[in-house]
Amino acid sequence: MKVALIGATGFVGKAVLNELLHKGHQVTAIVRNPESLKPQHGLTIVNGDATDVSVLADALKGQEAVISTFNAGWANPNLYLDFLNGSKAIQEGVKKSGVKRLLVVGGAGSLFIDGKQLVDAPAFPAEYKAGATAARDYLNELKKESGLDWVFLSPAVEMHPGTSGVRKGTYRTGTENPVFDEAGRSVISVEDLAVAIVDEIEQPKFSRQRFTAAY
Repeated sequence: MKVALIGATGFVGKAVLNELLHKGHQVTAIVRNPESLKPQHGLTIVNGDATDVSVLADALKGQEAVISTFNAGWANPNLYLDFLNGSKAIQEGVKKSGVKRLLVVGGAGSLFIDGKQLVDAPAFPAEYKAGATAARDYLNELKKESGLDWVFLSPAVEMHPGTSGVRKGTYRTGTENPVFDEAGRSVISVEDLAVAIVDEIEQPKFSRQRFTAAY
């Protein structure tokens, strides 16, 4: 498939790029700093701001699907607004390009336990609050989108650098609630999250809804 990837140099984006290339897809990565990616077979690197609607619309023409792992930066003091505005710009750019399939990687904070979203819990980590709230609010905006065949992926509750380095190739999916293992943990490696993402691009199971993946 011809797949465009936004955020290819980030934590999740790198894993997704590796998985896409491993599976033999033709990948167009749209990045602000092309030198940050190593040229590889099957990879086309496009220099551009993925939050610029016109730039994105031109770059995406002819693609079969778009994966957005956009993140405005955890240390960004304007993270909330930058994430919302950037995500909306990407959504608009995809629509203008004519591509119908958009997979957005968001956060786990919008998942529900006992009817309450994780991000609203008093114990939710303060350092992730702005980003998680932005992802939750963007999901609510995305639910109004009828022109795209979109899907929003919330990772497991535990997915951080400490869980990376493992590619089992297996995972389980859910929709609105975290998926827990036998030990009561919701966890996945970034490599296996990438497997779930590419699987969903290759063989779609979710349309205009959110899903989550964990072991």
